[in-house]
Amino acid sequence: MKASAFSYVRATSVGNAIELLVAHGERARVLAGGQSLMPAMNLRLLAPEWIVDIGRLSELRGISVSGGLVRIGALTRHADVLNSPELAAHAPLLRQATAHIAHPAIRNRGTIGGSLAHADPASEMPACMVALDATIVARGPAGERRIPATEFFCGICQTALSASELLVAIELPAAARNSSHFFGEFARRQGDYAIVGLAALAVVENDRLNDLRAVFFGVSDRPQPAKAAASLVKKAVTPASLSRALEALGEELDPPEDQQANGAMRRHLAKLLLVRCASKLLDRPELHAGGRP
Repeated sequence: MKASAFSYVRATSVGNAIELLVAHGERARVLAGGQSLMPAMNLRLLAPEWIVDIGRLSELRGISVSGGLVRIGALTRHADVLNSPELAAHAPLLRQATAHIAHPAIRNRGTIGGSLAHADPASEMPACMVALDATIVARGPAGERRIPATEFFCGICQTALSASELLVAIELPAAARNSSHFFGEFARRQGDYAIVGLAALAVVENDRLNDLRAVFFGVSDRPQPAKAAASLVKKAVTPASLSRALEALGEELDPPEDQQANGAMRRHLAKLLLVRCASKLLDRPELHAGGRP
């Protein structure tokens, strides 16, 4: 199957791209790397009348760190994230998660902004942004606004962006000195969308989790923070307390059923990931065995 007919225009600047989005509204889609948009169009899941290509806007590329804030341009490719020394030092969770995105050919073309704007609930980047307490920077005819990642994702392939807004950058706090992270996912094959995944950022002091942001993906229509993980914070984590957290997690999650897995399987895999997360963050391998669901 091939995409339905559409008109194509290449934006010459961010301002020009916004003008085009204002002119065409809901009939337009933005083309960045094209690794999500083009397959969806070829499957007739999307049928825009206009494609606004922003791929040559160099002002939307790049990674910088200043004053404890990491800024990533929306057109920064996944391969650039994976190879960035700045992100290795200040946002290692992103680099680890990016290695799980599809395959090198797709990472060489796909962009971080495109992944976030596409908002597939099984993709890695949205959950990472929620775990990292990131801010999505959008620009439209009324100017620039900053949207917390926790408010940006609204459903399957739905975001808080209006039809006339362009995602231009992502901002996130640089990793604290005593922070630690975890990333894991289950997929049928390397590079497939995850059946279930977990991204987490923690502050570890004196063998305790003083803070923990654990966010699942693939279990809901958007990234889902794990409320049950709060029971592991600021107290000694034991096999018994971890088991109670897993029980609460099972009650909290209501995963979808599809051709890859049913809800019960996704719930079980999510519990396994939380066990691995606690074990890794606290560097306590015994939790992996004692807290196994």
